[in-house]
Amino acid sequence: MMRRVATAAAALGCTAAVIVGCGGGGSKDSGNASSTGKAAQATPDKPVTLDVWVGWSARELKVFKSVAAEYTKLHPKVTVNVTGGINDNKIVAAIRAGNAPDVVSSFNSYNVGVYCGTGGWIDLNPLLKASGIGTDAFPAATNYYTQYDGKKCALPLLADTYGLYYNKTLFKKAGITDPPKTLSELTEDAKKLTIRNSDGTLKQIGIDPFIGFYENVPERWIQAYGGKYVDGQGHAILSKQQAWTKWLQWQKSLIDFYGYKNLVRFQSGLGDEFSASNAFEVGKVAMNLDGEWRVAFIQDEHPDLDYGTAPMAVDDATPDLYGSGYINGTIIGIPRNGKNTAAAWQLVKWLTTDTHALAMLSNGLRNVPSTTESTTSSELTPDEHFATFLKIFSNPKSGTSPIMASGVAYTNLVQAFATKWQGGGVGDLQGGLTALDKQLDAQVAQAKGAP
Repeated sequence: MMRRVATAAAALGCTAAVIVGCGGGGSKDSGNASSTGKAAQATPDKPVTLDVWVGWSARELKVFKSVAAEYTKLHPKVTVNVTGGINDNKIVAAIRAGNAPDVVSSFNSYNVGVYCGTGGWIDLNPLLKASGIGTDAFPAATNYYTQYDGKKCALPLLADTYGLYYNKTLFKKAGITDPPKTLSELTEDAKKLTIRNSDGTLKQIGIDPFIGFYENVPERWIQAYGGKYVDGQGHAILSKQQAWTKWLQWQKSLIDFYGYKNLVRFQSGLGDEFSASNAFEVGKVAMNLDGEWRVAFIQDEHPDLDYGTAPMAVDDATPDLYGSGYINGTIIGIPRNGKNTAAAWQLVKWLTTDTHALAMLSNGLRNVPSTTESTTSSELTPDEHFATFLKIFSNPKSGTSPIMASGVAYTNLVQAFATKWQGGGVGDLQGGLTALDKQLDAQVAQAKGAP
């Protein structure tokens, strides 16, 4: 399983100006969709080859290719050529150059605002309507992160769902019987599970709240507080909510408990996130916020690890949020000026709405299948650890990142602030959040091309 969004990745240089430079929209040949009726046809009239770009590589790419091969068996006139290892920069460059493939997939739903807003990916609403597919087939969070400004230019292709991993052996040693449900319980357990060396340095910690550690980014933690980013007019409101202040104060207080320098030193000795020496997998960190794919990594690398999975603990003031979590995931769409839009739509539709196809992908990649119906498919390989994430995904209160015109740069700006805060670089938290709101609004305005 590949990491969906690098926590410290630089912002994609993908603004309206980047993609608007593409050639004009228009059918290139008879394979392009001239009407929603033609796009909804189940079988092409003549043999067609579809070029598909995806982010997966190595073992995961083989899984996707095997599913694509099954589509070809069902549709003998369609040949699917899959290219792996694709990122957003390559997608943008191809669209600008006018040589994009028929279908593109991205690990980064953060940039949907860019793809929809610029027309880089076509609006799928007419095709969904012609095919009789309603948005109620998908949970609320995935519906949100596949659209922008009234355009639905992407569909979810599997999802990443985040929850709490906990080491049952270490819990037992510390006298803890159950995973925490509230942040106060999480804090208490984290301190019980922390072991220091004789010189005060850290030998084992309960949980690492440090932004930049493995999957830790603000948008995944703020879900536990119900924090929002924008108001009804799209203006940033981080400074106007208690949720953001409470989370940042909680996060900093736990870092202070460990000692900032102690924690940085401890982290420097930990293994890479995507290796067999992962800190949770080897017992250095007793609890961890992580995605569903970790289940497959543990099975492969440390099958004897006695661990459990649960929803992430939530703010004591919002117990109704327990059971929900952060959702993000792979998206798939059709670039503008595609040569075979009608046939491309049939493949996209099958990959994203066919329960059998989603079960094959989920079982092979160990990601959450992305329709409500597919989460209860009898074809899914049973696993009690993985089942936790299916429930979190289906929870109506689960949330995701804001989809903004500036793409991933929006959440990167929030992350930069949180990183400065945790290191003691923000003296006035309220004033800092107020300034951050203004920066976020200015960034979006610039991305939209406003003066």
